[in-house]
Amino acid sequence: MAPPAQTNRSPSPSQPSGKSEVTDLKSQLRQLAGSRLPGVDDSKRELFKKVISYMTIGIDVSSVFGEMVMCSATSDIVLKKMCYLYVGNYAKVNPDLALLTINFLQRDCKDEDPMIRGLALRSLSSLNVANLVEYLVGPLNAGLKDNNSYVRIVAVIGVLKLYHISVTTCIDADFPAVLKHLLLNDQDTQVVANCLLALQEIWNGEASTSGDAMKEREALLSKPFIYYLLNRIKEFSEWAQCLVLDLVVKYVPADSNEIFDIMNLLEDRLQHANGAVVLATAKVFLHLTLSMTDVHQQVYERIKAPLLTLVSSGSPEQSYAVLSHLHLLVMRAPYVFSADYKHFYCQYNEPSYVKKLKLEMLTAVANESSTYEIVTELCEYAANVDIPIARESIRAVGKIALQQYDVNAIVDRLLQFLEMEKDYVTAEALVLVKDLLRKYPQWSHDCIAVVGNISSQNVQEPKAKAALIWMLGEYSQDMSDAPYILESLTENWDEEHSAEVRLHLLTAVMKCFFKRPPETQKALGAALAAGLADFHQDVHDRALFYYRLLQHNVTVAERVVNPPKQAVSVFADTQSSEVKDRIFDEFNSLSVVYQKPSYMFTDKEHRGPFEFSDELGSLAIGTESDVPAHVVEAK
Repeated sequence: MAPPAQTNRSPSPSQPSGKSEVTDLKSQLRQLAGSRLPGVDDSKRELFKKVISYMTIGIDVSSVFGEMVMCSATSDIVLKKMCYLYVGNYAKVNPDLALLTINFLQRDCKDEDPMIRGLALRSLSSLNVANLVEYLVGPLNAGLKDNNSYVRIVAVIGVLKLYHISVTTCIDADFPAVLKHLLLNDQDTQVVANCLLALQEIWNGEASTSGDAMKEREALLSKPFIYYLLNRIKEFSEWAQCLVLDLVVKYVPADSNEIFDIMNLLEDRLQHANGAVVLATAKVFLHLTLSMTDVHQQVYERIKAPLLTLVSSGSPEQSYAVLSHLHLLVMRAPYVFSADYKHFYCQYNEPSYVKKLKLEMLTAVANESSTYEIVTELCEYAANVDIPIARESIRAVGKIALQQYDVNAIVDRLLQFLEMEKDYVTAEALVLVKDLLRKYPQWSHDCIAVVGNISSQNVQEPKAKAALIWMLGEYSQDMSDAPYILESLTENWDEEHSAEVRLHLLTAVMKCFFKRPPETQKALGAALAAGLADFHQDVHDRALFYYRLLQHNVTVAERVVNPPKQAVSVFADTQSSEVKDRIFDEFNSLSVVYQKPSYMFTDKEHRGPFEFSDELGSLAIGTESDVPAHVVEAK
């Protein structure tokens, strides 16, 4: 017999079969460590690339640590970068290896090439090993006084890293004082910006325990220092400008003249091409003028044009971020933006999240002069292929109607929606017609004539079904088929899964009974019996309440269940004014994008029920079969 075919393939060069490949790498690196032959750096690069690729895919190459360090004795920047990447990766998880890196990193911190000095200092300060902080103080001191700005930039951030590793070492070495000196005297704006960032973090951390730190932090908000930064702001990078502007927001000017001086210094920042700088400047203007009502309104007018320009000139993501801030301003002062409503018209190629925000803004800015055009535009969106946007546009039309602008035309539009014979359009329109009838009972005749032609079997969404049932009960005297429709719904009680619909059905049958008793008596008995047997506690309690009312006194029951109609003047706002003010205080932050204060998504007690945790991390959302019993019970 022929021997069996060999099925084992030789390992790929990029995937070592075991220790042998790593051992070969180690020997090759050792041979090149002391070589001075031409082209040796190119050979080292190829070997370094292999080591880094193995390390990246999770193969342990820590055994070549010594050889990598020996091969790093070169002026080749690329080799240095790869070596520092390798060293940093293994030093973090193995403090013993980290100790071996100290000597060669300290040596590189004194290299003639400033790029190597900076890279070495960055790697040294990134080791994040508490036992080695004493070796970091000397190189940081030298780096802060280095002639090259790149080294100083790295050294400043190194001080901040040292502070997070060992607060005592950082304070004892008097690094905050050195950073303060650089902040006021360094010519490089990136060094100044890094110093400002580092000092803010250090002094904010120390302020709670040290009176001196609190005084130093207050010194950052002194008039001379603020004006020093403002006069140099054009020299800073975009990130640094935002940092400076964030500090200026916290400054309290002495009088109105100082406010105008600051605004004049920052006037041209509103024309900046970078959206972050424009938003940060807008925040300064808004917060400085909060106590000056007339000027504050003028600020809205002033920042409006730059923000609208950013919306139309940026990516969808940037447009959404800027629109979120415009949305906040529109909600605070809709009259300022009332003439600019066409800027909030939706474009066909915009993503849904941008369109949704624009629809909310169109609703807010609508007034008597613009309602007709806005509603006409919104009605076009109702036939949109994007169903969520179509729904939102119908809701927007309803919200405008509730603001008492051109109600006659809007009611006609909503009734036309009911005749479109699209399920989702009918569902949204029914909910809005119900709200309109609550506020404008005088429109009941026109609305009921159209609603009466809608078959309850064609309405499946719970909110829409509940709205239709509410109208059947409220206006049963005007709808000839109302008792019979309610009776058929009662007969299918067990097939109705929504507790909201069953609650509305109970109330509607009661109301219909007091208006048309002979036709509704059978349906009422069936509804009360089904409600008393219902597994949902609210449905059961309401049925029991109605049953006892009828037992006690039918006249009293009619007064309770079917009182005289009163128009609803105002619908409750879903967001309190306190929350809105808190979001405004956090202008130019994620709070505006999320439309909720920061504590609601940073504090654990305010996070939602689906917050990710180790316990639930492996569970699939939407399935309860694998959820632990105590988690299901907690729901």
